[in-house]
Amino acid sequence: MSTSKDLAGPLKLLIGAGGIYGAFLYYGSLQEDVFRFVGSDGTSFKQAWFLQVLEAFANVVVGGLGLLTTGMTRNIPIKMFAVSGASQVSAKAFTSLALANGLSFPVATLAKSGKMVPVMVGSLILGGATYTVREYLQVAAIIGGTAIVSMGKKKSSSENSLLGITFIMLSLIMDGVVGGFQKKLKSEASKIGVKPKPYDFMFW
Repeated sequence: MSTSKDLAGPLKLLIGAGGIYGAFLYYGSLQEDVFRFVGSDGTSFKQAWFLQVLEAFANVVVGGLGLLTTGMTRNIPIKMFAVSGASQVSAKAFTSLALANGLSFPVATLAKSGKMVPVMVGSLILGGATYTVREYLQVAAIIGGTAIVSMGKKKSSSENSLLGITFIMLSLIMDGVVGGFQKKLKSEASKIGVKPKPYDFMFW
């Protein structure tokens, strides 16, 4: 009996991690297809904010269904959720705007592979987090591995515009804001005995 309980934790972790990686890989593939599509008249997709509205709406729907199933979380800090949610939407929108304005997908992937750096900085400044040397080394190893994989892919022939690079930098800054505010949000919520669900982050 105890053996099955011991296996339950690692199994859940494996399923969760596999689901996250699978979903993000598929998401990246679809996003690349959208921005590489060229119509018969030679035009390409530029409506990045429209794409973001659809994505945000899907998040709200799934989050709402999850809360209806599991129950609403009472007394959550709505204002902090609003800042976190707006920052997250902006980070994704800036990534789409970077791709829509000439940034090649391999360069965007390479830039976003360093996402954990601004997230850690944001958590340190805004969330009051502390990290061990081991955690810093783990982040460096993950970023380095992702960068090597990204650089090994076929290079894009398209030029990377200054505007596209600016948008991807803004996206990384907003990633840091999201990380910091979510860390602070969880800390403030724990002080009043509230534990936000993943569906709360999706809905709000």
